[in-house]
Amino acid sequence: MNISVVVPLFNEAESLPELCAWIDRVMKANSFTYEVLLTDDGSNDGSWKVIEELGAKNSSIKGIHLRRNYGKSAALNVAFAQAKGDVVITMDADLQDSPDEIPELYKMITKDGFDLVSGWKKKRYDPISKTIPTKLFNWATRKMSGIYLHDFNCGLKAYRNEVVKNVQVHGEMHRYIPVLAKWSGFSKIGEKVVEHQSRKYGKSKFGMSRFVNGFLDLLSISFVTRFGRKPMHLFGLIGTVLFLLGFTEAAILTYDKFVNHIYKMTDRPAFYFGILFMILGTQFFLAGFISELISQGNNDRANYQVDKHVNAE
Repeated sequence: MNISVVVPLFNEAESLPELCAWIDRVMKANSFTYEVLLTDDGSNDGSWKVIEELGAKNSSIKGIHLRRNYGKSAALNVAFAQAKGDVVITMDADLQDSPDEIPELYKMITKDGFDLVSGWKKKRYDPISKTIPTKLFNWATRKMSGIYLHDFNCGLKAYRNEVVKNVQVHGEMHRYIPVLAKWSGFSKIGEKVVEHQSRKYGKSKFGMSRFVNGFLDLLSISFVTRFGRKPMHLFGLIGTVLFLLGFTEAAILTYDKFVNHIYKMTDRPAFYFGILFMILGTQFFLAGFISELISQGNNDRANYQVDKHVNAE
């Protein structure tokens, strides 16, 4: 199979028939073999019924229904696990991403040798309340990751199948998939200017909570990319430094007591700082040790419950 098109969605019943028809036209025009994985993230507007109807008419359209609204990252994660195409293309369900971009994205992966190609909506039709936070995210992510993409959060991306099988997406991490891919060893990351269209149906799901969660996840991804597989390198280092500071202070106080005959150690603030540093150092070291055990033992794909499928094999 040439292409798997992954479409995470929440309450997008109106746009799905038009989107699927558009994808089908593009695929047939280019003689691609394909599947469309519509992942319903707990919609309550009848989106699943629409997916069932579309799947009955076209066996290339496959549906995944999550029991509740987990979030976009969860919807992508479960679809990535099932994607069979040599190239996996993600796009949003709101018709703001154009399926006409698919042939060129496919070429950049298969012919130009990219592991991942991210769309860049150079000209956007979003409200300023969304574009300003997006610019902040992109700037911060570029600085922290060293990946110089203009638009990390663009829903339109293309991947080699091997990439999506080796990244785990959770929380709000979907916007940082290029960072996760680079961390997993897929370093050939490209960018393509793509057409951005104004929303035709429904309303944007972007809110203040995503803005806050996005920044928290940026801090998380920064930690994970550096220390996710070696947490002892961080916690162990901090713990060792703190313990040595406390031990040194304790040694000085012991010297003062037995050599300089200064006996009132408990009246000196240094006594309590020394104890505090040794306790904190021990705790940090143990935290690093436990994190190492967890890191080495937890290699399974995140477990999101799926209760229904359409045209699953």
